[in-house]
Amino acid sequence: MLGLVFVALLIAWLVVNAIKNPTDFFNVFLIGITQGSVYALVALGYTLVYGILQLINFAHGDVFALSGLFSTTFILSLFNLSGATSALGLVGGLAATFVIVAAFGAIVNSSIEFVAYRRLRSAPRLAVLITAVGMSFIVQNVSLAIYDVNAHSIPDDLISKHAIFTVGGVHYSWKQFFVILVTVPVLVLLTWLVKSTRQGKAMRATSQDPEAAAIMGINVNRTITFTFALAGALAGVGAVLFLTEFNMRYDTGFQLGLIAFTAAVLGGIGNLTGAVLGALLIGLIQAFNEGLGWYAAKADWTRSIVFALLIAILVFRPEGLLGERTPEGA
Repeated sequence: MLGLVFVALLIAWLVVNAIKNPTDFFNVFLIGITQGSVYALVALGYTLVYGILQLINFAHGDVFALSGLFSTTFILSLFNLSGATSALGLVGGLAATFVIVAAFGAIVNSSIEFVAYRRLRSAPRLAVLITAVGMSFIVQNVSLAIYDVNAHSIPDDLISKHAIFTVGGVHYSWKQFFVILVTVPVLVLLTWLVKSTRQGKAMRATSQDPEAAAIMGINVNRTITFTFALAGALAGVGAVLFLTEFNMRYDTGFQLGLIAFTAAVLGGIGNLTGAVLGALLIGLIQAFNEGLGWYAAKADWTRSIVFALLIAILVFRPEGLLGERTPEGA
């Protein structure tokens, strides 16, 4: 009942804001969808690893940050991309950057699995948890040592801000559409890979019963490494998209990783569709809180609201919105 009352109050607040200033409301809504799409790519990395190992890879957010900082080297120094670059050069440079950074994220994440997690699969959960936190600090400090403490960004005019369409004062720019343009095909490709390919079937079998999968001839170690690599590649793609809107520091991945983890838990960790749904909801919550004018808590309260939501989900519905209840409650 308490949850239903809260949801009703939230809907009422959104309706009042939409009535008072519909233009701002729908502009903020589009911003939330864009932010949520980036969160979805990171949240999927958490949910893929958890689905196959029941492990929360807390270093995942830091792999995201390191990949983003790594991408600035290519965009700024190697390819020298800017708003003045020709359309063909811009498309080619960005495509190459996405491929290279995705490969980099995959290598870093799979290396973490090989070095830190593989020998701990039969260890107590606490040992694995401490190791994951330790790897997070290690990757974060590698980023600090290489890219220093300053924020890094790419040219603000790299993607055009011109509106694709304007309806009733609501503007939708190419910069916002670019995030959707990249995210949607990646999500479709991921869904096809997991549900329709031989490797995807091996991932699902290993997730259900690693011992039975090994008996049936599946190489469990290779499947788990592939899953970590896939999660790292998603983090790399998400990092490049994040840079088109914001700057990146060595510690950016810590906060964004926690937000993406919250999104994965909200949707039902281990559930791919749930991770995307949770990420979009978190993106909308953040955008509405920071962008609406009538009784919005504003940016200072965003983290508190997001993590209060995480606590509420863990207390009242630990399986998430689309997850299934298990003996562990997740």
